[in-house]
Amino acid sequence: MGAITSAVIAVAAVLLGWATIEIACKPCLEMGREAIDRNLNPDYDPDDDNRAIRAPLNPSSAADTDESSSSAPSTAVKSV
Repeated sequence: MGAITSAVIAVAAVLLGWATIEIACKPCLEMGREAIDRNLNPDYDPDDDNRAIRAPLNPSSAADTDESSSSAPSTAVKSV
């Protein structure tokens, strides 16, 4: 009877430890599982990923250069 009790306590401790790790590391584990699922998916093509397309770093400066090219040229001023 003592062996069965020890085995039940050991299994309960392992399950409680596993649940604790799952709860504590949930964000990291979810990202890892998503990456594994994505890599094991034969239909996944990283070239089709929309997140790979990035916007320009300075979109306002690109618009400013288009507007300034049509207006009169400006001179650069160096101030000390």
